[in-house]
Amino acid sequence: MYWRTKGSACRTRDMHTILLTNPMVLLAVILGSTIIFILFLQPRHLSSSPKSDSMAARSFVLWLHGLGDSGPANEPIKTLFRSSEFRNTKWSFPSAPENPVTCNYGMRMPSWFDIQEIPVTADSPKAESDVLKAVQNVHAMIDKEVAAGTDPNNVFVCGFSQGGALTLASVLLYPKKLGGGAVFSGWVPFNSSMVEKFPEDAKKTPILWSHGMADRTVLFEAGQAGPPFLQQAGVTCEFKAYPGLDHSISNEELQFLESWIKTRLQSSS
Repeated sequence: MYWRTKGSACRTRDMHTILLTNPMVLLAVILGSTIIFILFLQPRHLSSSPKSDSMAARSFVLWLHGLGDSGPANEPIKTLFRSSEFRNTKWSFPSAPENPVTCNYGMRMPSWFDIQEIPVTADSPKAESDVLKAVQNVHAMIDKEVAAGTDPNNVFVCGFSQGGALTLASVLLYPKKLGGGAVFSGWVPFNSSMVEKFPEDAKKTPILWSHGMADRTVLFEAGQAGPPFLQQAGVTCEFKAYPGLDHSISNEELQFLESWIKTRLQSSS
């Protein structure tokens, strides 16, 4: 079972011309199917056992969508996290601003930063200055939640496709250790020289990286380049490959994310 997002709206001209000529039609189709899938196919076995809210620590999950998508379209994801540990979790699904995107011939669409080409490969050009501007906005969201009383160790940043790339950059450049960063079908959005700018505490934040082996939008090779990059930087990364999965998120990935976050939540005192 797969949950498809509009996560990377860029396509080559011969693959998906409809996106370039009528993007609003594609948005309506995908948004509708996304909501139906989540609401009707969520696994029954994820029901939580009764537990006092006071025993669950306050936590924060920030989800960053893919290119051309929106925050509200991704909100059904949180309905799959039904364990009692998430009763005090605040979820945030921000939407990217509209920007011109090079790989879509300069078309304006929701985009965290510019993307030069699709498919994204391990050697695709990096728009580092754009990425760093987007990182500042993500850090402001995290800072606001930490100032409100959430332990940074209970802050988790997750993202799909372009949002996954931004997740990686945001976590690795944040001045404090966070609970974790989860990258779905993403890529490393900057060059190896950026490693020198990673704060030491940021390197302690664990990374979960999930990637479909049949992904033709962000190639599997782009995902595979992540762990060696992180290892060089001294960052712990758990990489999970999903055979047959294309550029989408499966329920299996989200179920694993739930358990991955649960094992890293700091309990309330």
